[in-house]
Amino acid sequence: MKYGLEKTAVLAGLCLLLALGGCARGGRTAKEAMSVPDAGQKTDTELSGSDAGEKTDTGRKTGTEPSETDAGEEISKAGTVEVRKDTQEAEIKAAAAEVVRLAAEPFAEEFTGGYPLDLVFFEWLSSEYGGSCILEMEKELHAFSPDPELWHRLTGNTVHVLWLLYQKETGGRTDLLENVEWKECASPERVTLAFTGDINFSEGYPTTRHLDSCANGLEDCFSEDLLVRMRGMDILMINNEFTYSTRGEPLAGKTYTFRADPRRAKLLHTFGTDIVNLANNHVYDYGPDALLDTIETLKQEKIPYVGAGANLEEASRPCYFICNGRKIAIVSATQIERSSNYTKEATEDTPGVLKTLNPDKFVEVIEAADQSSDCVIAVVHWGTEGNSDYGQDQARLAQAFAEAGADAIIGGHTHCLQGFEMIGDVPVIYSLGNFWFSSSTLDTGLAQVTIDRNGDLALSFIPCIQERFRTRLVTEPAETERIFDFLQKHSARGTVLNGEGFVLKEQQEEG
Repeated sequence: MKYGLEKTAVLAGLCLLLALGGCARGGRTAKEAMSVPDAGQKTDTELSGSDAGEKTDTGRKTGTEPSETDAGEEISKAGTVEVRKDTQEAEIKAAAAEVVRLAAEPFAEEFTGGYPLDLVFFEWLSSEYGGSCILEMEKELHAFSPDPELWHRLTGNTVHVLWLLYQKETGGRTDLLENVEWKECASPERVTLAFTGDINFSEGYPTTRHLDSCANGLEDCFSEDLLVRMRGMDILMINNEFTYSTRGEPLAGKTYTFRADPRRAKLLHTFGTDIVNLANNHVYDYGPDALLDTIETLKQEKIPYVGAGANLEEASRPCYFICNGRKIAIVSATQIERSSNYTKEATEDTPGVLKTLNPDKFVEVIEAADQSSDCVIAVVHWGTEGNSDYGQDQARLAQAFAEAGADAIIGGHTHCLQGFEMIGDVPVIYSLGNFWFSSSTLDTGLAQVTIDRNGDLALSFIPCIQERFRTRLVTEPAETERIFDFLQKHSARGTVLNGEGFVLKEQQEEG
């Protein structure tokens, strides 16, 4: 009887192999290829608990004992499942080897992100997300026009994020995990980022004196609905237009110098701040030691920063955010000052800011970030103070940054709003002006970048007003229309700010 059972199992296995041989691997869908359950799972043809009978403590079944024929059928079916499982594993391994081969071809460079994706990587990918994704990738690569979004559709992560996860979980290039923030977003459908104009906590400055007189501190300096809006963003970036320190002396000859007590850095948490911009013309007002104190203060508050550092490498370093399976890079530089040199540029061994009066260095930073990210947002301090018309120098720099790979460009410095421009598909706001900087009554707002589930980016503007040391969200339709009309007047030809505050090409608005 033993010989007969073995023969039955072998014959069943051979029949299955012949059946599988009639299907080309590349012609099957991932769903079909992965329809075989694991050996530990029950199939429709396996015996149910009731069919098999209940076991006693001794392991003997109660009820009717199976006949030799029943036992033979059970062994035959188990053998069939095992053969199918082995076939499936072999199929996935063969597909992985083919994916590795095709991924090395020039046509697949964008698809792979330029990473050295070898067989070990794809074995890890299969173990984490299932073999079906390997089969789908093989099919996509055989079409010779692979869509980079396939990674996200199959795993919920882009190739840039998967590469980081692979390093993290295997202990590989852990240096790639530096300056990376992992964020949980409010919605899986979108990522929201907001950017403010200038904020000033400088000691003795009018805004700070008013702040110190408020019963509820900073909460009294912003409308409640605005704070709710800011805190609801997945990522909020503040422009830190001063230095945190108790050291240094004001730079000789500079008219305005701003320094805040490092204890005031805790105020940033009131907004829900996720990152700070240091690339501006006031972070160096009290010299190199005060700048280094600023950096250390932000580190203590666990708030990332960009645009300045102890040396050029640090000042040039992007900050990365992982949001909804996408890797977003934020980079920053300052064009100011243009005619003086109070604010020092960082060098290989001295602290300072990243400057972009000449765009070359910042262009290189953007290009490098673009190679390893899904989205690059460039933040730039530029323009002429008090001038709502952006200059040709700003426009030329914006063009260079867009060509380098920036997906959105956010400007500041002028203490007043400037308009928008669409450079190809790259939206630009030339200046956000002041956000909370003086007692003057002036228009301001938040620039909001939204990245949807498909990776598409949009820039919109949330209007606000700064008045008597308090910044509030604009809710009146007439005020919103007035601010939008002003911005439209100062925007580039062919660029439209629609009624919902989105920056579009003129033909998009017409569509």
